[in-house]
Order: sequence, then structure tokens, then C-alpha cells
Amino acid sequence: MKSVSRYVHVACIALALGACKKDAPKIVDAAPKDDASVRAFDKDEDAFAEVLKDDPAVLAIGEAHAQRGASADSSTKRFADELLPMLAGRASDLLVELMLPPAGCAKQNETMKSVQKPVVGQQAQTNQNEYVALGDAARKYGVVPDALRPTCDDLAAIADAGDDAVDESLQTIARLTTAQASKMLERSGRKMVVTYGGALHNDATPPAARAAWSYGVTLAPKVPNRYVELDLYVPDFITDDDLWTKQPWYAAWKSRQPTDKALLFTLAPRNYVLVLKKK
Repeated sequence: MKSVSRYVHVACIALALGACKKDAPKIVDAAPKDDASVRAFDKDEDAFAEVLKDDPAVLAIGEAHAQRGASADSSTKRFADELLPMLAGRASDLLVELMLPPAGCAKQNETMKSVQKPVVGQQAQTNQNEYVALGDAARKYGVVPDALRPTCDDLAAIADAGDDAVDESLQTIARLTTAQASKMLERSGRKMVVTYGGALHNDATPPAARAAWSYGVTLAPKVPNRYVELDLYVPDFITDDDLWTKQPWYAAWKSRQPTDKALLFTLAPRNYVLVLKKK
């Protein structure tokens, strides 16, 4: 992928962002009901292999972005180091949630960055670099990376949205992801298309209030029974804040602490949460 300076890491797309008042946590109606919905693995790779058994056409990965001051490796870095190699020969494309603005709209781009600064400022400064590094790493395994490609009008709409800038950003991410991933699917053959970004966007069946923020709503019907959701979390980032405790898998995760296992939660068919091993 290209120089990091050309990208914009837009959004209020992580869990645990207190500044994002509209950014509700990911809530799944079908919570795990017994231990059969939770499986422990000695290696993160073994848990990921279970997810891949669903033979996804779209593997929609969501994460909670690392926040400022985080000391543990992020989900992005661990995915790149541990799990991405398993997609060699299986995935055709990787679409990462970074904006790559076109030339000629520097003014709109800078205005949008200013609007987003209170949100992005809470995130780890390494996040954008790690997304670019993830794209670069994908090439080593024969996976073609790309970023979201907004128009100048898209950026202007976010910049001009005022108090609704977060909502406009989230809707723009969902729309662009749907459009670009759909084109990737057309040329992918039997290989999977992987999307990687915030955990608010990959729901196939989100609550109505968040449906406009999710590309899963429109992508999942394109690949019946082959759209797979995977939320990927680092245990160090999980806290007792209610943004986490409201998660349907949280109680089962908490009851197993401390653990040196990777925990894979099945929330519904082809809908998973993987809490990586603690390092």
C-alpha cells in the first residue's frame, strides 16, 4: 500500500470510545447459552482455523481499535503476524478501513480531519500505520490489499455534517465497503474477500438503529451462507466498562479468567468472537 500520509483513519468505530455518544456497543440478540458456545484453544491459529471451516466468501473482521496509551499489541498487529499467513492461497483481496482520498480534494480532506480529531485523538497513534502495514503484509501472501476510496464529495459531506459528522462517517464507511467489496467478489472466484475494520460495521443483522452503519446488511445477501462475521479482540483491552460488560459473551469470558487460551465464542451461525490469547 502507499505512503501512510495519504490515508485517513476516519471514525468513531471502536468499542470503548466514550466520545462517540451515538456509537453504541455491538449487541447480539443470540447470546451464548452454555459452554457449547465457547471453545478454548491453545493457539490463536487453531481458533481461526475453526472459523475458516465455514468456507467464507466474505470474511468480515471487526475489531476494537487500540486506544491511546495501550501497551499490548493491537488486534491488527496480531492478525497480521499470526492469522494473515493462514489466508495465503485462500483469500483474493483484503479491504482495510482506511480512507484513501483522491488527488484534488486536499481542502475537504483537511476539514474532515479537523472534524474527526476529537475522536481519532483518543486512539493509539500507531493504528493508521498498522492498517497500512497490514495491507503491505497481505501482498506477501498473494492477497491484494486496498483501502476505501471516497470522492471529494464524500469527504465534504462528512466535513459539512456538523454534529452528525460521526454518523455521516459511519454511513460512508459502510457504503464504500459494500461497493468495493462487491467488485472484489466479482473477480474473486472461489477465494474469499476479507474486510478489516471497526466492529460496528460487519454485522449482517444489526439493530435497526445501526443498520445504516453496517456493510454486512448488504454484503451478506450477495453470498448466502458464506458471509462470516469475526470480531477479534485483545484481552488486555477488555475492561469492566459497560461498553464491554453488555457484550453477550462477556460473562462467559470473565468467568474463564485468568486463562492462557484463545476463546472462540459462537454467537450465531457464521458469527464469532475470538478473544486472542493473553501475551
